[in-house]
Amino acid sequence: MEHKKIILVTGANGQLGSELQEISKRNTSYTFLFSEVFCSKNFCDYSILDITDENAVQSFFQDHVIDICINTAAYTAVDAAETHEEVARKVNVNGGENLARACKKHGALFVHMSTDFVFDGLQSVPYTEEDIPRPLNMYAQTKYESEQCALKECEQTIILRTAWLYSHFGKNFVKTILEKGKEQGKLSVVTDQIGTPTYAADLAEALLRIISVYDAADQEEKKTFYGVYHYTNEGVASWYDFAQAIIEYSDIACEITPVSSVEYLLPARRPAFSVLNKKKIRDRFGIVVPHWRESLKKCILKMNASS
Repeated sequence: MEHKKIILVTGANGQLGSELQEISKRNTSYTFLFSEVFCSKNFCDYSILDITDENAVQSFFQDHVIDICINTAAYTAVDAAETHEEVARKVNVNGGENLARACKKHGALFVHMSTDFVFDGLQSVPYTEEDIPRPLNMYAQTKYESEQCALKECEQTIILRTAWLYSHFGKNFVKTILEKGKEQGKLSVVTDQIGTPTYAADLAEALLRIISVYDAADQEEKKTFYGVYHYTNEGVASWYDFAQAIIEYSDIACEITPVSSVEYLLPARRPAFSVLNKKKIRDRFGIVVPHWRESLKKCILKMNASS
């Protein structure tokens, strides 16, 4: 009998990593490295594997059978990256490069997460995978460089760009709006940055769909799957629209006031428009993408059920 493919998830305590842990509890098609040892509380975080240490990564792959590596680990503090470039580059670029090299050496599929922020936001139509990235800030620059390194170091690489991620795990925009909305009763949210909120649970399901379709393909077909893809929920929103929906679905008495981003003196520039075109991933993997409003409702219901 052929063994179940073994998946390594890095950055396992982040939003996406935590959602993948949830999936592992009910998924019977794959073995998730360490999920049984740590009772799904920990897949592989910094305490187990420092992805910025190339020797440690190579040793880890040498000691464990790994068929697929999903890299969700990243330095995501957008504003802090402006003054902590070295740290951001070490985690995002060097870490991804180390994993890609190990996957290449051991014949594993490398699935690497990236961001809508690689684009400059000057378009008025959704960005496709063929559009040229032009990062506006250091976080985005390191993520774009990580894409290039991964594709260079390992042919068996799938890059997945996403945006505006939230979950009932970890810190995110949804939780911030809920907490501050309850406390203050009045919030100001920017209305001139346009994108698409993405529920991390949907993204996790999409990742498993990608892997299952890839696994079912023959060796020649597998080669056609490598490259860059976009995944967010469907629909378009400003941060103001997103905040309004969060308040609406939570029945909180809070007034949301639309403001311009120029009123917030943030260190890092953000793209004004970063909606991603998802036709390629739908066509290639047969993924059904939910609308962001429907997924937001599901997430808030889950938050309420666990509170």
